[in-house]
Amino acid sequence: MCLGNQTVVTEFIFLGFSNHPELQGLFFLIFLVVYLVTLLGNLLILTAIRINPVLHTPMYYFLSNLSFLDICYTSTTVPIILVSFFQEKKTITYEGCLSQLFFLVTFAGSECVLLAAMAYDRFIAVCHPLRYPVLMSKRVCAYLAAGSWMCGLVNSLTHTGLTATLILCGPNQISHFLCDIPLLLKLSCSDTSINEVALYVSSATIGLSPCLFTAVSYMLIISAILKIQSAQGRQKAFSTCASHLTVVVIYYGTINFNYDQPSSGYSLDVVILVSVLFCIVTPMLNPIIYSLRNKEVKVALRKLYEGYILPSDSSVQISS
Repeated sequence: MCLGNQTVVTEFIFLGFSNHPELQGLFFLIFLVVYLVTLLGNLLILTAIRINPVLHTPMYYFLSNLSFLDICYTSTTVPIILVSFFQEKKTITYEGCLSQLFFLVTFAGSECVLLAAMAYDRFIAVCHPLRYPVLMSKRVCAYLAAGSWMCGLVNSLTHTGLTATLILCGPNQISHFLCDIPLLLKLSCSDTSINEVALYVSSATIGLSPCLFTAVSYMLIISAILKIQSAQGRQKAFSTCASHLTVVVIYYGTINFNYDQPSSGYSLDVVILVSVLFCIVTPMLNPIIYSLRNKEVKVALRKLYEGYILPSDSSVQISS
């Protein structure tokens, strides 16, 4: 399509893995394995929490939301990447690009806020244990989870709507394997000042604020743990937060490096590697971290394995 002397973009070409055409087969295999592990791990977490009454607590309610978010997040990008490995020209339509952008921003924003809600849950559990049943009731948990999803949705609707108003001119090449806001702003030949302001506001409210809230929460948590006199008590208190703290460090670390890197100075390979860590590897690590570092989750997964995978006549009784 033409607008005056400018060509309006109707499709985009991904250049993310174009530097290594000889490795397409290897990349396909790696991404497929990572995606299957992500799906399996998070589905096991969801199932274990669902069928085990011991895990029907606020902490695991939020964890089930996190696992569902990770499944949705990776499913927005990885299937498209896998298909593109078999295409000589790796393209996506304008409408498909906006759709991917909408879901990516929704799930990423929701996860940022959800991790802050999980930090608040751990703060109440450690610093105000006697008031925990009241402060973290089922209604409060539902409000916090719904609020996380709502923040991500409103943020995404705003950015997707603003992006849809841009006039995108050639070239139509995206030096990445997905559609993201900064990448599309670079292709615009219209004024992007409103989009950039919205992006800064979003970074402060959806990105930075939950990160700071989580950091302050864990400073107070660590301070409270250090005041516990018995070593066993300190270890027990910290063990309830270790998994979430690990996930928080990985997620916020990769997302900040992914979006706060300078516009120039990094090669395409480095940019792609960081994005792969944030978009694809992190959702795979979350269920592994919770499985390895959380005794209750390990017991629940073991019961799930013995009750639903092993034959009933060969089930092994788990000793308490």
